[in-house]
Amino acid sequence: MIVKIKKKTIKLNNAKVFTKKREIFKGKENIISKKVRKVLLRKKTKEVKKEGEHIKLEKSLHNPIISPRAYSWESEASFNPAAVISGGRVHLFYRALGADGISRIGYASSLDGINFDERLYHPIYSVRSAEETKNHWPFTSPARPVYDNALYSSGGGWGGCEDPRTVIIDEVLYMTLNIFNGWNSLRVGVISIKEADLLNKRWDWSPLSYLSHLGDRQKNWVLFPEKINGKFAIFHNLDLGDRSRVGVTYVNNLDTSEAPVGSDPGSAAPDPQRLPDHIVAWHKRTRSASCPPIKTKDGWLLLYHAMDKDNENRYKLGAMLLDLSDPRKVLYRASHPILEPDLWYENDYKPGIIYASGAVVKKDKLFVYYGGGDKHIGVASIKLSTLIDSMKNDGKTQLEKNNKIELS
Repeated sequence: MIVKIKKKTIKLNNAKVFTKKREIFKGKENIISKKVRKVLLRKKTKEVKKEGEHIKLEKSLHNPIISPRAYSWESEASFNPAAVISGGRVHLFYRALGADGISRIGYASSLDGINFDERLYHPIYSVRSAEETKNHWPFTSPARPVYDNALYSSGGGWGGCEDPRTVIIDEVLYMTLNIFNGWNSLRVGVISIKEADLLNKRWDWSPLSYLSHLGDRQKNWVLFPEKINGKFAIFHNLDLGDRSRVGVTYVNNLDTSEAPVGSDPGSAAPDPQRLPDHIVAWHKRTRSASCPPIKTKDGWLLLYHAMDKDNENRYKLGAMLLDLSDPRKVLYRASHPILEPDLWYENDYKPGIIYASGAVVKKDKLFVYYGGGDKHIGVASIKLSTLIDSMKNDGKTQLEKNNKIELS
């Protein structure tokens, strides 16, 4: 802040006031003019008001940072991105939808995390060729050989790989995907590539391996960005009926051999679509994890999607902090949503949708990448310590012990 008094400039920097004659600290002699005091008072009052406001992510003025292009494989939508940092750049892997109704994975990268100056003109991964769309015909209702976006309005598309999430573990990039082949076939798959191949743009992906079982409708499972006790950790459920616990399974191999089965009675991975609504923190309807957990000194930061009782058709972003040693234990929750779909690009194709599937931390600043309106990509940010401190300092967010909810 700069304040001019009688052609002299005094620079105000928090509690310090510098003049040509002396440096004055808070609590010491005060020789500044009444005009400067009023400016300081207004500044202090403004700061007090901010302290009472809910913490929210700040959306970039450059949004949307990625939108559909004329290429046939991404002409309908470019959205729901995964994100990692490697080689000093932010790498974005996004869901791309073409007019054929098939979802593929596109790629872009950025040095500053906002301006994506590199974006490939071809997909870097596809589950199967668009020539095989006939495999989806039996799953349409009614059966038809032509893609109809009215029947598949939830994100669009009737086949392919959707909504990627990425982590780097031991110099290998792992990408989890929702593999959609009609409403009767929805599973979680995983592929991988060496980090060195990522940096050299060699898309030599491993064969697709399924994490969830055939016939078990699952989606939005994410990996922790490091092994825990020597095992891969899969986050698969936000809501197990107990607001102080979440679903995490530890496995030696990324396949179905040790994965939970949602159809089992009392399963650790029930289908969230079939769980009853109930109030937890600010939301009534719990959806799924957004991006992979982020490790901090205070715990694993997990962002997630949910809907509140007053906006049942609007996806909003919540935040919780998980225990470092036992990430199934919830330590804190934000008592309010930290991101909401209010701008045009978040309501363009499907109104009221934000889908934050990627996040990175650069110099203690959290960048969250999200799909807006099932069509565009935006980015929002906040100082990581500010978000975590707000969760810890708000007494309403701390969980009560043994606060269990019975699910019917």
